[in-house]
Amino acid sequence: MADGTGAYEGFEGQVGRVFATSEPWWPPRPTPPPGAPNIVVVLVDDLGYADLGCYGSEIATPNIDALAASGLRYTNYHATPMCSPTRASLLSGMEPHLAGVGTVAHSDPGFPGYAMELADDVATLPETLRAAGYATYMVGKWHLSKDSGQSDAGPRSSWPCQKGFDRFYGVLDAFTNLHHPHRLVCDNTPVEVDAYPEGYYFTDDITDEAIAMIKAGKAADPTKPFFAYVAHGAVHAPLHAPADAIAEQRGRYDLGWDALREERYRRQLELGIVPEGVELAPRNRETGNEVQPWDSLSDDERELFARHMEVYAAMVESVDASTGRILAALEEIGELDNTLVVFTSDNGASREGELVGTSSYMVHLLNGDDVAADRARLDLLGGPQTSPHYPRGWAMAGNTPFRLYKINTHAGGHTVPFVVSWPRRLTEGGGTLRRQYAHVSDLMPTFLELTGVTPLTERDGRPAKPITGCSMAPTLFDPEAPAQRTEAVYEMIGHRGYYRDGWEVVTLHQPWTPFDDSEWELYHLADDPTELRNLAAEQPEKTAELARAWEAAAWATQIFPLDEGTGLKYVLRPPHTDVVRAPLTIWPGTPTLERWRSLQLVWMCSVDITARLHVTEGDHGTLVAHGDQSGGYALYVLEGGLPALRHNDGRGTMTQVTGPAVGPGDHEVTAHLSAIGNGQWRITIEVDGVAGPESAEVPLLYGMAPFEGISVGRDPRSPVCWDLFREHGSYPYSGQLRSVTYTPGDGPPDQPDDVVDLLRKLGAKYD
Repeated sequence: MADGTGAYEGFEGQVGRVFATSEPWWPPRPTPPPGAPNIVVVLVDDLGYADLGCYGSEIATPNIDALAASGLRYTNYHATPMCSPTRASLLSGMEPHLAGVGTVAHSDPGFPGYAMELADDVATLPETLRAAGYATYMVGKWHLSKDSGQSDAGPRSSWPCQKGFDRFYGVLDAFTNLHHPHRLVCDNTPVEVDAYPEGYYFTDDITDEAIAMIKAGKAADPTKPFFAYVAHGAVHAPLHAPADAIAEQRGRYDLGWDALREERYRRQLELGIVPEGVELAPRNRETGNEVQPWDSLSDDERELFARHMEVYAAMVESVDASTGRILAALEEIGELDNTLVVFTSDNGASREGELVGTSSYMVHLLNGDDVAADRARLDLLGGPQTSPHYPRGWAMAGNTPFRLYKINTHAGGHTVPFVVSWPRRLTEGGGTLRRQYAHVSDLMPTFLELTGVTPLTERDGRPAKPITGCSMAPTLFDPEAPAQRTEAVYEMIGHRGYYRDGWEVVTLHQPWTPFDDSEWELYHLADDPTELRNLAAEQPEKTAELARAWEAAAWATQIFPLDEGTGLKYVLRPPHTDVVRAPLTIWPGTPTLERWRSLQLVWMCSVDITARLHVTEGDHGTLVAHGDQSGGYALYVLEGGLPALRHNDGRGTMTQVTGPAVGPGDHEVTAHLSAIGNGQWRITIEVDGVAGPESAEVPLLYGMAPFEGISVGRDPRSPVCWDLFREHGSYPYSGQLRSVTYTPGDGPPDQPDDVVDLLRKLGAKYD
């Protein structure tokens, strides 16, 4: 290099005045170790331990069963008891609170373990593999970004492409309507969809995208290995499946969950999934977790509950078909032999449908159960007009042979299927079983050891937190290898658990009760994996030892503060989010406002919605729509110039309120939604200051409704009103719509003035 050319510092070639007298140099690009395998992780949402054929299920899962037959099944593998923490643990290699995601990512309460996004000093699996020369792809459900950070304003810092993925296609949220997804995102950009094609199904769509990403990458560079993360929206609620797939299940679950559970347990014994001598846990009877005997149900309840399970089984079969398509694509391009494939679940089967299930998942938790209303929609279950979830009796069957469900730190909450195949290296075949204890945080160190990739020590110039997981690799190749993990800590919404060398302490915490040592249960899992013999009274020293270990681990991994049942972690928000409750004007042509951002304009308060429009003769259509078939409202000008607001309570009831007719000219149409107390809005419509002739009282929409965000001038994707959708599609307004303004008002009169202060006082005594 010539003297005085400091601008070239670090360049290792030679620079002359012209190219002919210069020597080029190219910085080295990261190159994966020779023979590094591709990695495919298929993560299913809310799939129970016993929901696959190769784990004892009657559901047909031939592709996953074949994967197991060519590889290994782990019988003692553990996720966390909830979706977001498992995803955080999988992608970070550490305990999820330590990574920043201690519970479901729907909040931002201001504590390190509950930041609801991966911390800035956590180097992710895709970042680490990409730095070593891998291509990184993701499809499906992300759910590692706080809800307040998912809007078009961002920040996008916790979206998939900012956490190491080259490509992403799916949803950022917890779940979606599988027939009409509320908000697809491609890479960093929301996808505006007016209407989905007939027969659209999210599981099929993300499978198409995963295959396309893999094929495109291999066509561009056949030597470059890839990491593909297929995070299904299924089988999480709402339980949706293609109509023909549901029809194929008809009648299969008429015998009920008690009989199904016994059948699955017997098959598990035959398959060796459950060793001889392990007892089936009795029907769940714990307070707040009870399941009714199937024989005690009415005929109407049995018919309804069986239909729910028919839909669920169809969903599981759709996931199996998706897995088969991905494996076939890998074989087609000659990559299957050197692809490490993992198939697993993010937690145990879900009890969120509670005692009797629901056809309206978005609102039922806050509005109670209604078997009669659900039966009236029996033939709609599984389709785009309902948002169902099965009763928790089916979740109990899904978690056979264990106790309890998703969210619990007992075995049913986090013991999940784990199938792994790598034809080039895992050659035992015969569907070999592994019984060593393993945890989701162990996957990242396992993948890095198997690929020869070194963990990153820095992220964005900061020291990266060290991985805390333990590589499972020795157990993959040696059935007699000792378990590489000997301890694990669990916590979820106040439930606690600690595992050490075959022993476990665990709690079934009741909200609004003290966190004291009296609630610890002690089990020797080596002899009693289904947690039937509580030894706490017999061995108080062992109980105390493990309780102290839990306490130490909780402080070390950011588990505190514990959730005492107040719900404070869902109420506390940083000051910068206050803007979302200010008046907002939205103009035509604005893409659909994101779900959480939209919800804050109507959440537990009065609101005025004013549309400014110019009308010519015959104009009609949607002025503004917020929500979908699971609950929402929309303001229209109907044919004949009649302003009308339609309110969909999410449970099959549509209420219409009209205002004075509009003729040609400029108008302001305002819908007043007044929060009057007792969970009700009173709706009136005003046109140019003149009130309409009628009003109606309807339920406030809360829970997860409205689930779709606000759209101005149309009602795209899943509609608020199905009848108008069938006649007009997204029903765009045919005239000139100038703007729509939301003006949030006061909360209902029966709401405390300072909810946060009240909850703090109520919860303080449980510290």
